[in-house]
Amino acid sequence: MAGNSNFDEILTTTLNNYVPKLTDNIFSARPLFYALTNGQTIRRISGGAKIVVPIIYGTNSTAGSYATTDTISTTAQTGISAAEYDWKQYAVTVTINGLEEAKNNGEAQIIDLLEGKIFQAQETVIENMNTMFYADGTGNSSKDMLGLAAIVDSTGTVGGINQAGSGNSFWASSETAQGGAITTAAMATMYNNVSVGNDQPTMIITTQDVYEDYEALLTDQIRYTDTDVADAGFQNLLFKGAPVTFDGACTAQTMYFLNNKYLRLVGHSDTWFKPTPFVRPTNQDAVFSQILSYGNLTCSNRARQGKLTGVT
Repeated sequence: MAGNSNFDEILTTTLNNYVPKLTDNIFSARPLFYALTNGQTIRRISGGAKIVVPIIYGTNSTAGSYATTDTISTTAQTGISAAEYDWKQYAVTVTINGLEEAKNNGEAQIIDLLEGKIFQAQETVIENMNTMFYADGTGNSSKDMLGLAAIVDSTGTVGGINQAGSGNSFWASSETAQGGAITTAAMATMYNNVSVGNDQPTMIITTQDVYEDYEALLTDQIRYTDTDVADAGFQNLLFKGAPVTFDGACTAQTMYFLNNKYLRLVGHSDTWFKPTPFVRPTNQDAVFSQILSYGNLTCSNRARQGKLTGVT
C-alpha cells in the first residue's frame, strides 16, 4: 500500500469533480447521443416504480363551432394514456491496484493516473452504451436499456403498450423493407410517412455504407449540411431539412428517421453517472469506485419514428 495518507480522498475528490465533464464527453461523442440530447437535457426524475411517459393518441371530440345558445359538448374524453418503462441500471468501475498506487505516490501523479483510468472508462461507456441504444433492450438477459431496434419497429410491445392490441395501431413505427439500393424516392416516402405538418424527422442516421451511397446520389447536386451537427463534429448531408449522418453502431442495412421531440433519455435525479466513494476490499490490493446510472431510453410517439431496412 502506498504511503500517501490522502490517496483515497484525492481520488474521490478528483473523480467527483470530473464526472460532469465525463457525462458531457459521453453524450456528445456519437450522432445518436447528439440526437437524444440536442436542444434538450436528459430528463431527470426522482423515482417511481416505473418511468411514466404521457402519450396523446386521439383528438378531443368536444372541439367545434357553435352558435348563440347551442349546447356545448362536455363529453368526457379518452385519447390520453401513458407508456411505462422499467428502470434499468448501468455501471462502470474505476480500479487502481496497489502497485499502481505505489508508483504514483505524488498528488499530481495520482490525479494523472486517475484521469487516465477515467478516460478509459469514458471511452468504454461511449462504445458500449451507443451500441446498446441501437439494440432492442434484450441484451444481458434484458438488463440493457431500451434501444431503437425495439422503439422504431412496426411490431412489438414498447412502454407496456402492444401495438397489435385493439385500438393500439397509433403505437407502431413506420417500417419499410427497401430490399435494395437507397433511393431518394424511398427516403422521401418514409420521411413523409412519419411527418405531420411541421412535425418532421429531426435526424436521419444510417451506416457508413448507406451514407456513402446517399452521398453518391448527390454528386452532381449542391450539397448542404446542418451547421449545428457539423459543429458537433459529425459529417452530415441534408435531406428535406433533416441532417443525414452515419454511426458505426447503427444496425446494418438500416436507415433510421428519428424525431427527437418524442425520444428522451431519462435518468434518476439521484443516481445518474454518480460515483461511489473509493473503497478497499479486504481480499484485494486495490481501491475501486463504481459510477452508477439508473434510467432508460423512452419514447412518447412511435408513429413519428421510422426506418428503412434491407438497404444495400
